[in-house]
Amino acid sequence: MKPATAAKKLGVYLPATPAEFQEGVVTRAELNELQANPPEWLRELRLRGPHPRPVVAAKLGVSISGLSRGGVTEALTTDQIEALKEERPEWLEKERATQAEVRKESVRIKNMKKEKENDA
Repeated sequence: MKPATAAKKLGVYLPATPAEFQEGVVTRAELNELQANPPEWLRELRLRGPHPRPVVAAKLGVSISGLSRGGVTEALTTDQIEALKEERPEWLEKERATQAEVRKESVRIKNMKKEKENDA
C-alpha cells in the first residue's frame, strides 16, 4: 500500500515519518508488524506528534470540520493540543458543544431505530 494509506492506518502524520517509510511501499505484513511491534519512531510520533488532523480532532473532542472553523489547518504536537485544552479558546468550547450535540442526536436516532425494530 502507499505510505499515505499506511500512515493513516497507523494514525500518524506522514511528513513526520522517516524518509524510508515515506518513499517505500508498505505490505500488509509490514503494516501488521508495525502495529504489533512499533519501532521507536512510531511510538514517539504517536506519543508526541505531530498528529494528523483526525487525531487532533479526536484529542480535542471536536470534528475535523470544527478544527477548520477554529483555524487549525496543520498537524499539531501533543504539547500544542494540551495548550489548546488549557487555553480553552471560544471556538474550541463551541465546537465541543456542537460535537456533544451531534453525539447525543446519533444516540437518540440509534435508540429510535432499535425501538422500531423491537416493535416490528
